[in-house]
Amino acid sequence: MEESHPTNASGAIPGRPGSEPPPVAEPTEPRGPLPPKQDQRGPEPFTPTGQPEDVPQEALAQGGAYLTTALGTRLPDSDHSLKAGPRGPVLLRDHHLREKITHFDHERIPERVVHARGAAAHGIFRSYGTAATVTKAAFLAEGAETPVFVRFSTVLGSRGSADTVRDTRGFATKFYTSEGVFDLVGNNIPVFFIQDAIKFPDIIHAGKPHPDREIPQAQSAHDTFWDFVSLHTEATHHTLWNMSDRGIPRSFRTMEGFGVHTFRLVDAAGATTLVKFHWKPKAGVHSLVWEEAQLINGMDPDFHRRDLADAIEAGAFPQWELGIQAFPDTPEQMFEGIDLLDPTKIVPEELAPVQPIGLLTLNANPANFFAETEQVAFHVGHLVPGIDVTDDPLLAGRLFSYLDTQITRLGGPNFTQLPINRSHAVVNDMLRDGMHQTAVHSGAAPYKPNSLDGGCPFFAGQQEGGYVEVPVEVASAPRVREAPATFADHFSQPRLFWLSLSPVEREHVIAAYTFELGKVYEQAIKERTLQVLAEIDPVLCEQVAAGLGLPAPKAAEPLPSVTPSPALSQVGKVWPTTGRIIGIITGEGADLSTVRSVRQAILDGGMVPLIIAPTGGPLDGASRDGVRGVIDALTGGDEPLVAQRTFATARSVEFDALLVAGAPAPGADAYGARDAKAGDAGGAIDPRVLLMLAEAYRHGKPIGGWDGAMEALALAAIPTGAAGVLLGDRGDEVLTEIVRLLGQHRVWDRFPAAAAVS
Repeated sequence: MEESHPTNASGAIPGRPGSEPPPVAEPTEPRGPLPPKQDQRGPEPFTPTGQPEDVPQEALAQGGAYLTTALGTRLPDSDHSLKAGPRGPVLLRDHHLREKITHFDHERIPERVVHARGAAAHGIFRSYGTAATVTKAAFLAEGAETPVFVRFSTVLGSRGSADTVRDTRGFATKFYTSEGVFDLVGNNIPVFFIQDAIKFPDIIHAGKPHPDREIPQAQSAHDTFWDFVSLHTEATHHTLWNMSDRGIPRSFRTMEGFGVHTFRLVDAAGATTLVKFHWKPKAGVHSLVWEEAQLINGMDPDFHRRDLADAIEAGAFPQWELGIQAFPDTPEQMFEGIDLLDPTKIVPEELAPVQPIGLLTLNANPANFFAETEQVAFHVGHLVPGIDVTDDPLLAGRLFSYLDTQITRLGGPNFTQLPINRSHAVVNDMLRDGMHQTAVHSGAAPYKPNSLDGGCPFFAGQQEGGYVEVPVEVASAPRVREAPATFADHFSQPRLFWLSLSPVEREHVIAAYTFELGKVYEQAIKERTLQVLAEIDPVLCEQVAAGLGLPAPKAAEPLPSVTPSPALSQVGKVWPTTGRIIGIITGEGADLSTVRSVRQAILDGGMVPLIIAPTGGPLDGASRDGVRGVIDALTGGDEPLVAQRTFATARSVEFDALLVAGAPAPGADAYGARDAKAGDAGGAIDPRVLLMLAEAYRHGKPIGGWDGAMEALALAAIPTGAAGVLLGDRGDEVLTEIVRLLGQHRVWDRFPAAAAVS
């Protein structure tokens, strides 16, 4: 079930904005639009009614060499309004001005209330066929390949917020199956804050910025969030996951995904199985440390979306295995004492292993962010035969809300006809008219029954592939606004999660609670939250209380007895390093032949090398003297090495590991007035290099070096014998050990835990 990744054979660094490099002068010779970059792909060409169009994807984009109006009339000028003389008034009759400004005034659509900030990619899902024993869904048959579009997102922030905030991430997948569209709309956390959808406006209103100032943006470190979750204790489990490292993932590529709810699968014979869906990243589950996340939000708020796009452009295609936990479909809908209808509960993988059923590969970036990433519309009610819902009360509300919100956000009921949302199965729905109707329907009788259209469309039973809900028997019961008794347990699973974490992960949870509650103004909310933590674990409560300078309360009830689940920890495993980013710091006098060979070895390993130097451009070192022969001697006659980052533009948080080629001297701009990071550069090593090294060491990243790198490490106060610090005579040997360490994501030995936490 393993699948090799294509790598970036050309060695080109991702990030080029266009498919061709631009000339220095403005082009004047008419030509048609440039093709999309090799990593880009638009929606598959299907009609609004789900029928394939025999046109290339380029036909859906703009065409022609000349500027035109919206209806194709060529224009001689778009820089000047039509006026009565050069200094005269602008004329109302200027149809081009009116069209251009009117369209501009309406370019924005309402952003999503939640999951407003996102990034997406196209891909393919290949089924293993292992789910065919429990579902008749055609896209899960053996060998079936299905195009997909996947959108990742943050929950709380606006479209303009930063990527690496502490938050839950959305993981929504649209499968364009032969039987219709199936949307698996999940998160990177397997549980949710609430058990019933009627509470959804409450948790979101509490988590969003305060209504008077609309701050803070995209974070939960404020009074209203903690006021709600400390009072509504069914939120405790999800809150604990958010305070763990899962709340600040390293990359969308290193996130797990979860369907959250329990779904019902149906096989060809009508037998049913309850399941939970899981996405398992091939690259492993990795996170940032909190200081990294804070630095990234300042230096690169687009960190996650850039990382996803660059990885795809570099050929390091992100992959996830889709898996299911399967449970008997009993009338109680319980498993090992766990209520499968409670979205605040997980089933530990040790009790129900995740069984792989297919492989998702993201292999193309969108051609247009608005048309695809922004206009894609997911809905948990987009189901196909073989997959049904359960009576989870949170899922029931989502079945209404997702459809309702798309009508407002996308301007009417025909959002399914937008190219990114179109079905790849033929559509004959009898839905007519409405805003943005782009199909041109024929016939006289969009109703059933009819004879005027020959009775078409006809109903499809199960034998014809129709979607038939499972006839689950509903027990007789009074109408009540109540929850099952099993929903009342709010603390046993948070305790299970806490005890399943490694000591270093527990330290991060303590730090997160301490930071978040330290931002809360009202003392009563802090004290109330400490009481909630006391019901989870005394060490957690005591350590957070100490950080807040408050007494630690005792648990009101005996702590539940639970069995830890090692699968919940992100530490202690070894993962592939495909797509990891390694910075190579170099400077004047460095051995460029070694830098070149190390760079190539990184590329050959499916990783991305970024060279960091005092300035951008070629690193020939002799070009300033104009001595071409010296350049050839240094580079072996190849093209000169080019720096992708400079000491001024680079920061450690962009890299998974750092290599130091020599002892980089201060650059010409290494003084405080030009770059505050340089400070007073009076030493032998550029202070910005020392800052990068010190940060990388503090964040547990592997560091290697050769040819005098020891001097730089010493000035950065990094012990050369410390864990994950490697010095050697040969760059290739150092790189080999660095890559081995990268398989563990971080050098965890640099994070000793307090005795009480261990």
